[in-house]
Parts: sequence; C-alpha cells; structure tokens
Amino acid sequence: MKTGLVMEGGAMRGMFTCGILDVFLENDISFDGAVGVSAGATFGCNIKSGQQGRAFRYNKKYCTDKRYHSIWSLITTGDIYNVRFCYDELPYKLDKWDIEAFKNNPMEFYCVATDIRTGKPAYHKCLTGEKQDIVWIQASASMPLVSKPVHIDGGVYLDGGISDSIPLKFMEDNGYDRNLVVETQPVDYVKGKQQYMPLVRFMLRKYPNMIKCMEERYLMYNEEKRYIRDKEEKGQLLVLRPDAPLHISPIEKDPGELERVYNHGREVANRNLQRIKEYLG
Repeated sequence: MKTGLVMEGGAMRGMFTCGILDVFLENDISFDGAVGVSAGATFGCNIKSGQQGRAFRYNKKYCTDKRYHSIWSLITTGDIYNVRFCYDELPYKLDKWDIEAFKNNPMEFYCVATDIRTGKPAYHKCLTGEKQDIVWIQASASMPLVSKPVHIDGGVYLDGGISDSIPLKFMEDNGYDRNLVVETQPVDYVKGKQQYMPLVRFMLRKYPNMIKCMEERYLMYNEEKRYIRDKEEKGQLLVLRPDAPLHISPIEKDPGELERVYNHGREVANRNLQRIKEYLG
C-alpha cells in the first residue's frame, strides 16, 4: 500500500489546507507521496520539509505588505503575488524554507502546472527543494490574468488548477492506492463557466489551447469532484473539506480572516483524526 496526499489550490482558501497539514505534523501523520496544485503546492510543500506553522505564520505576518500580494505589485511587476518577494526573499531570508529537511524526507512531492501551449497539465517531481523546484511551484500558483507565464526549460506555464484542479487520478496512476484528498470547497460546490473569457481570449490570444482549456475548466473540475465523491461514498477514499464556503479573498489582507480559515482546517482535521489514522493504517 502506498499512501498519497492530494491538495487542491484556491489562493487563500489554502489556509484551510495549512490548518490540516499542521495537525498532521503535530500527530506524526505522514504519506509516501503528495501532490499540490497552486496554493496546495506553495503551502503543501511544508509538509515535506516538516515545518509546522510556517505557511500560516508568514501569510499572517505579510498579508498587509504590498511586497507580498497587491494591486501595486500587479501594476509594477505583472504579478499580483510578487515573484521576487514570494519565491526569493521570503523562503531564503525572511521565513526560511528548510531545504535540507525537504531533500532528506523520502516522501515524494509533486506540483502541477499547466502548459499554456498545449493546455495540458505538467507534473513536476520536486527532488531537492532548490531553485528549479521553487520555479515549478511558482508556475503551479501563477494565476491567469494576474500573473506572467513562467518559462522553464523552453516551456511556458501557468496555474495547474486550470488543467487538473484535484489530481487524484495522477496519484492513482502512479501507484498510490490509499489517498487522502484535501479540497478547499464544500461537498456541494459546483463550478460555473469562466466569467472573464473575453479578457482571457485577448490576454492569451497566442495560446488557443490554453483558451480552450480555460473555457472547459468548469467541466473538468466538476467531473473531478464527482469522481472523488463517488469513491468517497464507496469507502475507497478519505476527503477533508470545509463544512461551508470559506468566503475568503484570493489576496486576503485581514489576518483575522486567515486565522479563521486556518482554524477551520485544524478543526476538521482534529474532528476526523481517528478516522485518518485508521484509514492510513
């Protein structure tokens, strides 16, 4: 049996995931492998480095800092989440990511980005936690329209949630047969069509496959939710999700709101702690 952890994105809905992961770390709950999408990657990588509380701590500390995320950053750099601050200054200077612990943990960790030329998901296995992995995690979390595409080894990438929002099937295809999924939307959430398609068609006019991918994202997402729910009802999967919509801004600046969502993640994990331990064996 190989245990896997699947982490949905959702910008600051990811604080819910942070709460769950910190409960896992406090209770020595580990996995053979994990995959994170967007915020599920940027925050989820801390489970491999074993840094309990880190993602919540730096988000709460810097959420009002315009260097972290702001319209000012979008106007001046083209990225609403400032790349230099988020992927250089923060992990290497201000709240250091434990690269050695990440490297030495045998748990496999993947992140998902979307190849904007093909509109298909790209799955990257983070091996060392060094700069190449950081750039892939950046690509995974680079939201369309408010982020510049990320260039890696001749490819061009954006947010992985566009092409594979909850990559359970990826983990299953890679031999993970006992998976736990962390969703950031409630069980009855149904995604609608993209509201900003005219702007998408203009901004991404050079990438027709990406435009098609974004047009059809709601279909992919809702099918993944159905697949997960079906396996959950059959007892083949354990899912942790919010009890209700989290109602938090993608660039939330209220530390109290971040804490509210984080604490809800902790509450859901603690409520299900015995089930989690029994399920993972």
